[in-house]
Amino acid sequence: MSGALMRLRGLIRKETLQILRDPSSIAIAFVLPAMLLLLFGYGVSLDARHVALGIVVEQPSAAAASLTAQFQQSPYFAPRDFTSVAAAQTALANEQIDGFVWLRSNFARQLHAGRDPNIGVFVDGINANNARIIENYVQQSWSDWIAAEATAAGTPEITPIAVQPRIWFNPAVSSRDYLVPGLIAVIMTLTGALLTALVIAREWERGTMEALMVTKVSMHEILASKVIPYFILGMGGMVVSVLIAVFLFDVPLQGSILVLTLAASLFMLAALGMGLLISTVAKNQFVAGQIAIITTFLPAFILSGFIFDIASMPAPIQWVTHIVAARYFVAILQTLFLAGTVWSVLLPNLFALLVMAVVFLGAARLAAHKRLD
Repeated sequence: MSGALMRLRGLIRKETLQILRDPSSIAIAFVLPAMLLLLFGYGVSLDARHVALGIVVEQPSAAAASLTAQFQQSPYFAPRDFTSVAAAQTALANEQIDGFVWLRSNFARQLHAGRDPNIGVFVDGINANNARIIENYVQQSWSDWIAAEATAAGTPEITPIAVQPRIWFNPAVSSRDYLVPGLIAVIMTLTGALLTALVIAREWERGTMEALMVTKVSMHEILASKVIPYFILGMGGMVVSVLIAVFLFDVPLQGSILVLTLAASLFMLAALGMGLLISTVAKNQFVAGQIAIITTFLPAFILSGFIFDIASMPAPIQWVTHIVAARYFVAILQTLFLAGTVWSVLLPNLFALLVMAVVFLGAARLAAHKRLD
């Protein structure tokens, strides 16, 4: 065995022993991803459930009672009855309800006359996304009720176009199935960067880095000894995250596990490269942690397409997203989990992750020098 391999083996053994003696690295690799995934997985949702919806019926009738029952049976609404529009408006202004439906006094009369009765729908638009969801839910409930009434009367509703929606890749339209794969990318960005940034900063604080500088080991060997053990540790955290996604949150994994492993490996190398680069700037654990959060976690959360659609962003911001590694990993994870092994989507993103891993690791090597200044 050559001297370089023996030194590298010794450095890796040193890092392994340090990991076993200091549980913080294990906590970052395993506990932090699991905790954040559980927190975000259960806490973040783009679905609206049990919406507080007011119902105003000016003139009670069998038709009004039937429509009210339609809303009550819906899993999306928690209806509340109001005697007047003014009372419903007051409740909406006081944030006691999210919207209300107004059935005017001529509702039943128009329905029996064969005319399409108009109903008033008022929604709190402060949260624009939530307002659009509620509006769609109300429209769907109204359409279902009209169709049921027409069928019961023996006069099926005649519409010029019969729409039969078919949703691919996420038939249940579950936001959790969409968010959890993206969460894995965001969380692994943070843990991957922290694993190397904090550990090397800790070496500087304890003075062990100075001891390494006076030995025969090269910077290549020092960096390799940091990347290899924490790469294995980070991939272990990735395995935990995928298992939680599949078996706890029931997110389907449609694609190839081998491709997922390849993508996770490239992404972890890029994240560790970012951590190494941060560690060359900050030799203090607190500072390194703050830089890692600001430069890796926040961009991954905001600019990766995890929640906010990149195509809807201004053009300059869209260009910025191309330097965020999580953007490519989010696209890969969502494709593998929900759509399958779609090579036309996977290959460009895998290539981008490969380039970013080489760039970040190369930049870390260029910035690292075997001297104390």
